[in-house]
Amino acid sequence: MEKLDLSKQFKSYYTAKTQPTIAQIEAAQFLSIPGQGDPDDADFSANIQALYTTAYALKFAYKQKGLDFVVAKLEGLWWFDEKKYAGLSMIESVQKVPRKEWEYRLLIRMPEYVTAAEVEKAIQSVVVKKQVDWAQNISLYQMNEGKVVQMLHVGPFSTEIETLLEMGKFMEANQMLRNGLHHEIYLSDFRKTAPEKLKTILREPVK
Repeated sequence: MEKLDLSKQFKSYYTAKTQPTIAQIEAAQFLSIPGQGDPDDADFSANIQALYTTAYALKFAYKQKGLDFVVAKLEGLWWFDEKKYAGLSMIESVQKVPRKEWEYRLLIRMPEYVTAAEVEKAIQSVVVKKQVDWAQNISLYQMNEGKVVQMLHVGPFSTEIETLLEMGKFMEANQMLRNGLHHEIYLSDFRKTAPEKLKTILREPVK
């Protein structure tokens, strides 16, 4: 049985250069779990565990149907209360909004054949058999980013602001405005990779 590998089928989705570029991102569906707070908190890790446990439950369910797939890279959408912190630029928000006040939606891209009904079955299986109660917050999420500015960030998350600054200058020079949520694709497993070796795609939807 041949495994579907989304990173190979949609190679451009999982690729970015080390300088800002414009890309057009196709519509896709994701296994998703929302949350809020500092990524160093236990809740963030619990959400990741629930998401991966459910993703693998789906993988094995579909493998039994003859549709095996590779579980894709972890991703995240990030945002904050823009009424409370009105007028902040992309760079200012990273500096001024406390980490505990950031909201996020963790994502794992799913093949097109994965259905909401099968996702619900996997969630119930994970909650009952694995006793991972956090999985109850998971759902199938549709996203169509369209036009984005993106850049590959190499190094620790603490230096992302340098990459975001380059992206911000590029957007300003090309008279582009933000048109969606800040998006990160974690090409490296940050639980196992040295900070200086981390590779993360940063995306900003624009218009």
